[in-house]
Amino acid sequence: MPLIKPFAGLRPKQGREGDVIAPPYDVVSRVEAKDMAVNKPWSFLHISRPEIDLPDSVLNTDSEAYTKGLGNLKKMIDEGVLERDEGSFYYAYRLTVDDHSQLGIVATASIEDYQSNRIKKHEHTRIEKENDRVKQIDTLNAQTGPVFLIYKSTDKIENLLKVAVDREADVKVIADDGVRHEIWVVRENAFIEPLTENFNSMKSIYVADGHHRSAAASRVGLQRKENNPNHTGEENYNFFLSVIFPHNQVKLLDYNRLVRDLNGKSNEDFLDLLKKNFNVRSIGKRYKPLRKQEFGMYLDKQWFVLNLKIPQKSKDPVADLDVSILADCILEPLLGITDPRIDERIDFVGGIRGMEELEKRVDSGKWSVAFSLFPTSVEALMAVADAGDVMPPKSTWFEPKLADGLISHMLD
Repeated sequence: MPLIKPFAGLRPKQGREGDVIAPPYDVVSRVEAKDMAVNKPWSFLHISRPEIDLPDSVLNTDSEAYTKGLGNLKKMIDEGVLERDEGSFYYAYRLTVDDHSQLGIVATASIEDYQSNRIKKHEHTRIEKENDRVKQIDTLNAQTGPVFLIYKSTDKIENLLKVAVDREADVKVIADDGVRHEIWVVRENAFIEPLTENFNSMKSIYVADGHHRSAAASRVGLQRKENNPNHTGEENYNFFLSVIFPHNQVKLLDYNRLVRDLNGKSNEDFLDLLKKNFNVRSIGKRYKPLRKQEFGMYLDKQWFVLNLKIPQKSKDPVADLDVSILADCILEPLLGITDPRIDERIDFVGGIRGMEELEKRVDSGKWSVAFSLFPTSVEALMAVADAGDVMPPKSTWFEPKLADGLISHMLD
């Protein structure tokens, strides 16, 4: 079975992309999604967040919400807003924002290779979020949220894609966040066959973003395999919707931390304790760390720079992460946060929101201290996955985000 394969994408009819395109379902709240969909009857949010079309008493995990999403999907197909390609293709996908651009391939990836860890993960998943996506995929009979994968850059694939996109894009749309999305339908076997072969020769590829979507797709695929006495392995449910980029083109931003209180300590006592392991200096402006093992801190309307007095070196790729150093040196021993996955005293803020968001949250009085971090590198991500380990929660923030609605994968 190949690592990836072409598929018949369900896509907006030409000219309707701007009506359909939506942010990923998990980066907007219910209130935000509802506001975004006002006067936009064909927004994909009606499929990915169908609870916005129901009374507030209906939860996104209620069966009524999944059924509403299916109804909205069928309506968009019946009305000709979404159309399915006749034939199985790859799709070249380019994201551009400001001076950053990345070009990858939309394909379906093997659930069998996901299960065997040839498609490697670096995060734990939460069962309740997995269950939500399982119900959504199973009800819609479709995967509507692409998984963001990366591969170790190779000239063979990049050169094939460069030639494939040397023409006018089939889809050009700018999302509300200013990101330009361009898609080319790759129909020619002269591209499809070598792309398949080059990916199939790879030892592994990596989940960058979308661990819950890939885990849920895998569960649905395995359930359908068990329930199908005529299973062959070629069925669409054996593969999950993916967009795969070379590792050297993706962009990671910082993923910062907020802590609600100082664990019973005064500001002065907390600063004194920090000075045992860190050189601490006050700085009169917002601070984003410039290098590994350096941290910014916002406390009592002041910014500080924290540098380890004795730089840490570890052969353990997880221990070497700045998010781990922050947890091991500050969050757990000083602030009493032992499990950031479940502790309600900690919150996480993606770097796209900027240092202003950290200031705003602390100045509100609801949070006591914020820490800004240097972004995790893609090489560190792959090292953790290669070691069979997982990163602490909220270690990576990829930007720009993929859009929902531009390509979906039907399971029949």
